[in-house]
Amino acid sequence: MAREVVTTCTRDCPNTCGLIAQVDQGQVVLLGGNPRHPLSRGVACHKAKEFVRRAYSSERILTPLRHNRKTGVWQRITWDSALNEIAGRMNEVKDQYGAEAILYYRGFAQRTALRLLNERFFNLLGGVTGTYGTLCGGTGQASQNLDFGCRISHDPLDYEHSNSLVLWGRNPVATNPYLLPVIARIRRQGGSVILIDPVASESKRICDVHIQPAPGKDAFLAMAAAKQILALGREDREFIESHSQGFCHFQRILDSFTLQELAQACDVPVQQIELLADVLLEQKPTGILLGWGLHRWEYAHHMIRSIDALGALAGLIGVKGGGVSQGFEEYAPYDLDWVGDSLHPNRRKLLMPLIGEEILKAQAPPIQMIFVTAGNPLCMAPNSGKVAAAFAQVPFVVVAGHFLDDTAEQADIFLPSTTFLEEQDIVASYGHNYVGPVNQAIPPQGESWSDFELFQNLAAYFPFGPDFKRSIEEWLTLLAAPLLRQGVTLEELWAGPVRLPEAPMVPYSDRKFATPSGRFQFMTEFNRPSCLEGKESYPYQLMSVSSYEWLCSEMTPADQDELTVIRIHPKEAAKLNLADGETVRVISNVGATKARLKLDSEQRQDTIIFPRGRWLKSGSSANLLTRDIVSKVGNGASYYETKVRIEPI
Repeated sequence: MAREVVTTCTRDCPNTCGLIAQVDQGQVVLLGGNPRHPLSRGVACHKAKEFVRRAYSSERILTPLRHNRKTGVWQRITWDSALNEIAGRMNEVKDQYGAEAILYYRGFAQRTALRLLNERFFNLLGGVTGTYGTLCGGTGQASQNLDFGCRISHDPLDYEHSNSLVLWGRNPVATNPYLLPVIARIRRQGGSVILIDPVASESKRICDVHIQPAPGKDAFLAMAAAKQILALGREDREFIESHSQGFCHFQRILDSFTLQELAQACDVPVQQIELLADVLLEQKPTGILLGWGLHRWEYAHHMIRSIDALGALAGLIGVKGGGVSQGFEEYAPYDLDWVGDSLHPNRRKLLMPLIGEEILKAQAPPIQMIFVTAGNPLCMAPNSGKVAAAFAQVPFVVVAGHFLDDTAEQADIFLPSTTFLEEQDIVASYGHNYVGPVNQAIPPQGESWSDFELFQNLAAYFPFGPDFKRSIEEWLTLLAAPLLRQGVTLEELWAGPVRLPEAPMVPYSDRKFATPSGRFQFMTEFNRPSCLEGKESYPYQLMSVSSYEWLCSEMTPADQDELTVIRIHPKEAAKLNLADGETVRVISNVGATKARLKLDSEQRQDTIIFPRGRWLKSGSSANLLTRDIVSKVGNGASYYETKVRIEPI
């Protein structure tokens, strides 16, 4: 009989949509929105619906495989054979080099509670080399922590109280569909929705105004709007004097520029700066939502802290319907002591944004084995060519996944993983305050295992095996103990979405901040961003944006047959004698790749819009171009610090 299974999307997206899987004769026939989810409200993005096609793809690998990396031949093997070989290699490497010669790389493709136990396995194994830093939002969190002490965002439900919105580098059409009704309501009631983004994204059509600053110059725009508010004498003086610190230093930074100089630096007309300031002052409360593109710069903290300061001057901090919101701590509901990091507090960790370089230079001991779950670093990490070279020189690589993607192609052993449709778990979000159920809709396909099953069985080969021998219910009771102590039950978590009981709807409403002074901290230093490579050699800013069509590199091999479509302004194409639809080569100072050209008059003339995610094997992968640079705050990947040129093929 047909049935409905309540579940939640666990993929690398802030929406973490509540879903209903329609199951008929043991097959998921439809994946739609859960009408009982307070945010999703029955809506699921097209990427979630397409996930069913991906889960049932004929190209999905459903058995363990051994790979001869010299000949390229794959051979089907049993789970017993795979685990025997992996455990044997782990012991050999530990005995000869020490545990830190093993690197565990946990990607972001699956973000459920039970996957925290993956780290526990490797800590019990002896403290292998791990990773630190992030390819995603850590820079934004670390930057806002400098201002607020502890970054806490407004609950998305609070935007029902907003009279206007500023989407600063955020593209809700692609990543936040739950915001679309809020945006429609604000515009219907006469409020303004402003998009600030160098890229003319899909969200431009749902906004009243698109402010299109020069890439990487958002700090100048925020400071210009702040300067305008001060010039009008409309700043929130009570907040500044009673609840903040460092304003005089921030004002000194502003005073070092004229408004015209700031406008020129960000390449935004003064009239648009005045409009932004006017909306913040006259259409209160205004919610400012930061997107993830803001994180992808070396000096991203200047941009984010300038926007925080603008929100403070405009009187938006701690105000219902206001705030400057960046994201949420997705692992906040869990007891992270079970991860076991305290067992090896000084173990070696490699910077994730520099993972290729870090592997290549690792010594004492060198990396002899890599184990990857829920990730495709050869495609998604910056400077993919260097990452590929690093993986190629490691003697033994294990990858757990769904397809033979770029990283899997470097594996000696491939292990088939389940999708979230085949698992029982819970998942929190980095985009809102709800924990959602992950209920098993169908049995594991083929011989695929969940990470939970994989590491339970692999642990049996080691003395610490009994430590893992707990049921899913037992482990979740331990992991989710902080949440359960607040009165939530496991049964409630599996029945439907549960809001974190202690999460504030409006943070900082008491004007208390976890900074050393207990006050909001204004930015006190500003370093002018330096220019990237010479304009003559590499004249265009590479904007390797998230795609509307797919999520990260979660594609099938069949999806690699087409070149990525990149966008350029028609005037620039004319200068280069390039036509719409033409195949071109895109070149940076670290690599080159091919793409298909699309002319788009809405884009800036100094940018190339190149959606990332296609695999290296497609011959059209954005991260072959991106430089591996770490942000000054938060150890994030600075993907956008890349300039390119394009040539005809």
